[in-house]
Amino acid sequence: MNVTLAVKQYISKMIESSGPGMKVLLMDKETTSIVSVVYTQSEILQKEVYLFERIDSKNRDNMKHLKAICFLRPTKENVEHLIQELRRPKYSVYFIYFSNVISKSEIKALAEADEQEVVAEVQEFYGDFIAVNPHLFSLNLQGVSRGRSWEPSVLPRVTQGLTSVLLALKKCPMIRYQLSSDMSKRLAESVKQIITKEYELFDFRKTEVPPLLLILDRSDDAITPLLNQWTYQAMVHELLGLNNNRIDLSRVPGISKDLREVVLSAENDEFYANNLYLNFGEIGTNIKNLMEDFQKKKPKDKQKLESITDMKAFVDNYPQFKKMSGTVSKHVTVVGELSRLVSERQLMEVSEVEQELACQNDHSSAQQNLRRLLQNPRLSEIDAVRLVMLYALRYEKHSSGILPSLMEELNRKGVLERHRKMIQTVVEYGGKRIRGSELIAPTDAVAITKQFFKGLKGVENVYTQHQPLLHDTLDQLIKGRLKDSQFPYLGPSSLRDRPQDIIVFIIGGATYEEALTVYNLNRTMPGVRIVLGGTIIHNTKRSVSLNTNLDTPPLKSLNRLTLKSCIKHLCFYILVCLFFICPTNFLVGHMKKWTT
Repeated sequence: MNVTLAVKQYISKMIESSGPGMKVLLMDKETTSIVSVVYTQSEILQKEVYLFERIDSKNRDNMKHLKAICFLRPTKENVEHLIQELRRPKYSVYFIYFSNVISKSEIKALAEADEQEVVAEVQEFYGDFIAVNPHLFSLNLQGVSRGRSWEPSVLPRVTQGLTSVLLALKKCPMIRYQLSSDMSKRLAESVKQIITKEYELFDFRKTEVPPLLLILDRSDDAITPLLNQWTYQAMVHELLGLNNNRIDLSRVPGISKDLREVVLSAENDEFYANNLYLNFGEIGTNIKNLMEDFQKKKPKDKQKLESITDMKAFVDNYPQFKKMSGTVSKHVTVVGELSRLVSERQLMEVSEVEQELACQNDHSSAQQNLRRLLQNPRLSEIDAVRLVMLYALRYEKHSSGILPSLMEELNRKGVLERHRKMIQTVVEYGGKRIRGSELIAPTDAVAITKQFFKGLKGVENVYTQHQPLLHDTLDQLIKGRLKDSQFPYLGPSSLRDRPQDIIVFIIGGATYEEALTVYNLNRTMPGVRIVLGGTIIHNTKRSVSLNTNLDTPPLKSLNRLTLKSCIKHLCFYILVCLFFICPTNFLVGHMKKWTT
């Protein structure tokens, strides 16, 4: 099960079906994101697609020499745009592909609009989701709930996205859902209705053990999205923000124009693919190795291009050199900014206290360390609020709880009232009264014994002690121990065999820590294939804003680097990069210019 491959195959088939010749790819806002995550612009260009347009753009020119490949969501707005397009066609021929099921009445309306008979093909290709990683997908939906119920307009969209994943993976699953969440049950019923209604689409070859769709609610584990992460992809999303594989670096001090926005895609970046799940220390070592490798392969001085053979060899190697140069610049910049933020916000110390709050059961030590950290003037606002949120969730019912005094400490620290209110709202969203599973303290003898032996073994890294609740849920599911009383089947079921194909969907959003859990389970559980999805991919800022339903400005840093400090960081960083990348004579020749 590979969601990235499924979407790529759909797009390749669209382009190939149109035959040879110059093409324009006509998309809407959402399908633009779907395509851009799995294909780079250069890859699309190699397939004779020379123009990318939005269906809702009003300033498109007539280009009768181009074929139009339309990849659109089957919304009323898109159908209306397409009807207007067909009445006054701007291209020679149209190949129309919808990312989900479209009604017969809408097909009829399109046929009536095609008076000039320019439509060559209409099909449904089920790529109605963002394929983030091969085992991770998102619907990029914010604000899915109203209280503890679905936002009315969102439930149909989530149903469409989830059924699209099932169709893309060719799975007709049995469905289990989280009983404590009414939203989970509603979504399970909605997906089941579509499967029943479109039974011909879901008529796939039966397997001995049917696939399973497990629907969960983010409120069952509100702790995981609040924790700092230490693997590459997760760190980038937490500290810089990863949106459809793109990072906005425009606010990085001294950033060059061509690095203000960079793309991180495991499909097209070997270094990123190899370091996706490695921790921060390993990434630093690998960055150094990458730069050393680049230095070895860097073309020599132009003086050595003494013959036609030398010149031809240089030209042949230039694209590879240019690509590697871009890769080095990009990752040095990203890792450098991550390192700066870790140092500036003292995230090593912050993360250690977070992990203690999330994983240990020593209230006395936790409150002492938390108080000490809150008194640190360099602690950022988002980290202060995050730490108190974790304390509030972890020690919600503790007899010696100190939450009121911690709230007062935030007040003295200058944290805005609206941000302080988020703490109570997070408890209301994912507190003990709401959770269907035991998130923190095990209650049965088996779980207590298991935790005891885990504690005796210790952990290799104090910053990665935490395991999301999803790990235990999937472990119990694979072993056939997941309780029907907590996660019932929708409808009758006699399934007792170990499931092989599992699609997990989290209402309220998934995290990269949970994606790492799924990745590791796929590696260590032979015969089991798991895909994880969510309404969105969380980082702390996104999690807090979504789950509290508060219209608040971004949490800011309480401290700001002075201009002198910024220049100091920047100069040091530039010198380190140039030391590895630039020839010595270049450095020496330009040092005087910089110093003057």
